[in-house]
Amino acid sequence: MKKGDEKIIRGWISYDWANSVYNLVISSSIFPIFFENSTSEAYINRVNNSDSFRTEDVTSLFFGFEVTSSVLYSYTLSLSFLVVAFLSPFLSGIADYSGNKKKFMRFFCYLGSLSCISLYFFDPNNMEVSMLSFFLASIGFWCSLVFYNSFLPEIVEPRYQDSVSAKGFMMGYIGGVILLIICLMWYMVLGFDIRYCFIFVGLWWISFSQITYNVLPNNVYNRTKNKGAIWKGFNELKIVFLEFKSIKRLKRFLFSFFFFNTGVQTVMLTATLYASREIFKIPDSVRSNLTIDEITSRESMVTTNLIIAILLIQILAAIGALLIAKLSKTIGNIKTIKILIGFWIPLCVFAYFLEQGSYNQFYILACGVGLVMGGIQSLSRSTYSKMLPETENHASYFSFYDIIEKIGIVLGTFFFGFMEYIMNDIRASILSIIFFFVVGFLMMYRVPDKFKNEF
Repeated sequence: MKKGDEKIIRGWISYDWANSVYNLVISSSIFPIFFENSTSEAYINRVNNSDSFRTEDVTSLFFGFEVTSSVLYSYTLSLSFLVVAFLSPFLSGIADYSGNKKKFMRFFCYLGSLSCISLYFFDPNNMEVSMLSFFLASIGFWCSLVFYNSFLPEIVEPRYQDSVSAKGFMMGYIGGVILLIICLMWYMVLGFDIRYCFIFVGLWWISFSQITYNVLPNNVYNRTKNKGAIWKGFNELKIVFLEFKSIKRLKRFLFSFFFFNTGVQTVMLTATLYASREIFKIPDSVRSNLTIDEITSRESMVTTNLIIAILLIQILAAIGALLIAKLSKTIGNIKTIKILIGFWIPLCVFAYFLEQGSYNQFYILACGVGLVMGGIQSLSRSTYSKMLPETENHASYFSFYDIIEKIGIVLGTFFFGFMEYIMNDIRASILSIIFFFVVGFLMMYRVPDKFKNEF
């Protein structure tokens, strides 16, 4: 197959448009807020006490045990990442051997989108089933990306991979913003049930992904289906691992990526929690003098401010992805990534010193995060893709990229929570994020300079 077919590239980009609504609506904005509100309401009804209610006290019944709701949320997400990290290398080896990458991608897309639709039936009094939907949606989203990303080096020439990757992220951010605005209109203006938004996410994802499936090639290297594909797929993975160990620049880049991307992903997953507790939180001294209706009204304003910040980040991330792709053409990928990591460090320091109620400063921080967030994600993907050797096992290679990312997410979120636990201060968690960026920045200097003209 000839690389550079515009129709195929547009189809590939369409999947970013299709799936990114999960990342924004389910992971970052509406579902986390819905989860907190619904579990809080169920908790109040269960204990029959709202006078001394605090968000930090909310627990849910899970298989008969009282579990802090926020902890249950975090553990479910972390477990899904571990499952993805375990599954992706084996499935990608099988997909590479059998030439069925697109079928695997489609399966996980449907798993994720249908699980999002099932979140409509989320019941805080039946958390075992409800959290299963959330768990499967996460697995579907992240596993589908392993196979999706692996198409990039097969359909795009290396010199265009930065811009195509950036366009994918840009379209994803734009698509996510459009659906989020639709959801906000549906709930805040029309007054309909917010749970319908989870159905919208599933339908959006599954519908627009059909554009991708209609044009993406399957079995690019014309591999024949043989018996024993599972075991031969494992052997394929072993071969890729041995190849990977011998490529110095790829190894060193992934080590650096592990650290700085852990910082990026931890920020993305915990920013809403940090802002709601430290910046927009109603002080306990004020809260104790408010009625339940007044508290509800104030918390509604907090939710609105958070969603505005999230929208701002998404819009600027779309712009940042394109601008940074252009910068990388001028000074190279590695140098651009170093600059981006360098920006993340002062942003984290700025977040650490933000005072409660400093809304304007928080919006400035959101602008900074948005500009560098999209760029570092898209450039990392395309840089890794351009470093791959001539191979027919792109899914297997991208499974290593995915494992590094998921283990980093688990590690980053764990340390974020651990620092809060031992210091009894969520601000201390910012220090763990700064650590990851500093180490990633220093390790990026170990990527061989002789490839600087290539990247």
